[in-house]
Amino acid sequence: MPIIVNLDVMMAKRKISLNELSEKVDLTLSNLSILKTGKAKAIRFSTLDAICKALDCQPGDILEYDNKDKGI
Repeated sequence: MPIIVNLDVMMAKRKISLNELSEKVDLTLSNLSILKTGKAKAIRFSTLDAICKALDCQPGDILEYDNKDKGI
């Protein structure tokens, strides 16, 4: 998939654990883990908003588009 999730990078930069982030954004550990590993098929804007607020970052810091896979 050409969308790369850099949630683990932002969490490391902010020195926050998965448990801490889970509590701050009111998301289960399993759902947050699915997103962190890039296995999620979608993300709600409200979830992205909560994560950005908790990590004090922009959506582009978490999500990246890589078109190299398609040869575009």
